[in-house]
Amino acid sequence: MFIAKYILVGFGVVVLGVLLTNYLAPRDELQKVDAIIAISGGNTTARAQQAVELYEGGWADQLVFSGAALDPLSPSNAAIMREFAELTGIPEHMIHIEEEAQNTAQNAIKSEEIVQKKQYESIILVSSPYHQRRAYLEFRDKLGSDVLIINFPVEDDNWASTWWFKPNGWYITVSETVKVIFTIFKNLF
Repeated sequence: MFIAKYILVGFGVVVLGVLLTNYLAPRDELQKVDAIIAISGGNTTARAQQAVELYEGGWADQLVFSGAALDPLSPSNAAIMREFAELTGIPEHMIHIEEEAQNTAQNAIKSEEIVQKKQYESIILVSSPYHQRRAYLEFRDKLGSDVLIINFPVEDDNWASTWWFKPNGWYITVSETVKVIFTIFKNLF
């Protein structure tokens, strides 16, 4: 009975882990859109690289990078992502940046200004897998239902397969789940 209890608890943890992983990291089928928006945070380099790969794959003709610098005396994360994209050969006029957003909600608010100005009707949203759901909720709230949002989290991030083996992975997953719940309720009112 004692061993069966641990097996049942272990099974429950695995099922919960799989459900959380799938919920936090939605991935939609790709289609051609007006722009790819990558927001900074987590592994900003991987997010920029994913956006560039999508651009090079012909999924959009415009890139938008969003994010301020942690250190106000340093270049913004958006500027660093733009520099990376330019080094890969993407023309400067195809890249737009917003350098003020310091969190996910601000990424959505500040990116909305670019989306409206450029009259984008569809975007691919790039973030880290554990962050994709919350990013989507914030962007959906700010952009409304008139803009199609395709979720495409970073592909090479190993969070999905390893988070439950590390304390930091548990912290990121649980805290992100709490933030998603908060975002859902915040956006209702």
